[in-house]
Amino acid sequence: MDDLTVITSRVDGFEGFRNAVHGSHVDVMQLQRGRFRGLLTHIGAGDFSLSVGSFSVGLRTQRTSSDPKLIVGMLLGAENRVTHWSYDMDPGDVLVIPPGVDHDGRFHGASSYAALRLDLSDVAGVFGSETRMGDPTNWNRKDCYRADPRIGGRAIAKLREIVSRLADPNIRVSPKAVEFWRRTITDVVTATVQDSQSSGVTEMIPSAMRVTQRAEHYIEAAGSRPVHISEICAECGVSRRSLHRAFDEVLGIGPVTFLQRKRLCDIHSALRDSDPATTTIAEIALQHGFLNLGRFSGYYRTLFDEYPSETFGKRYPGRGRRLAEPAATSSAALPASRLASWPRRGYARC
Repeated sequence: MDDLTVITSRVDGFEGFRNAVHGSHVDVMQLQRGRFRGLLTHIGAGDFSLSVGSFSVGLRTQRTSSDPKLIVGMLLGAENRVTHWSYDMDPGDVLVIPPGVDHDGRFHGASSYAALRLDLSDVAGVFGSETRMGDPTNWNRKDCYRADPRIGGRAIAKLREIVSRLADPNIRVSPKAVEFWRRTITDVVTATVQDSQSSGVTEMIPSAMRVTQRAEHYIEAAGSRPVHISEICAECGVSRRSLHRAFDEVLGIGPVTFLQRKRLCDIHSALRDSDPATTTIAEIALQHGFLNLGRFSGYYRTLFDEYPSETFGKRYPGRGRRLAEPAATSSAALPASRLASWPRRGYARC
């Protein structure tokens, strides 16, 4: 019998949420202004894993079709709108992401989630004699299940209680009890699926999402090269006004803002990973299309609530900076007490 492992960590940058689901790479981009604060807990036993996360600012998340595992996710809370694929989700709703299926989500504010990751071949063993739940073909298509407020609320509260207890360093789960807790967690996360009908997710993609996806694929293919808005319009065959309407409908921001924040996120990652002894902030900014260092620094601080110099070389502590800026005093940092509670919409705090 496998031991139960529990790892909890605080995350101070959106890059840390690329491991938002244990064992699955997720591309993450920060879209909302503010200093990122997050909390991640991974609970695992053998091939079974549960990931629970909360974060303080709005994100764009994408998972590629290369992941061979089934993911069942539940929205635990949100202070603002949350969309996955082409539909909105409320706390308690459950998302089914089959193996080999691309996924994209947009969190418009602080949110929290839980995600099970398991092998599709294990479904029959997990759900036993429950015919519908134990049939792998019922999990092999992307779907969304709307939660009954009572069932969804109880599931969220129960999962919070389980994770809190299992993450207690003073409590050890014996190997004999691991299977029980694996099944209990699975029942809680999939309670909405067992109780409700499918929301009727269609494979048809609205035109706004189709335009946005094509634009994002073009931006992704460009790599670190800065992309001009006129290139995207030409690639998608639409006017700037139509492109703006599509981005605003899908992501809540216009394409120019999206491009700027995409470049700023790329710079944030580059600054964290660069050695201050071999490069400068100005060089990195220029490579991503920013000429004026002062203006760039203002954009950067507005989005991340810290100066570029505060991010620069975090992986190389103690190295000297080749370009310094005044230290930032942030009043917008998320207090630890807020991180300890998951934001939610429509349910009272427990």
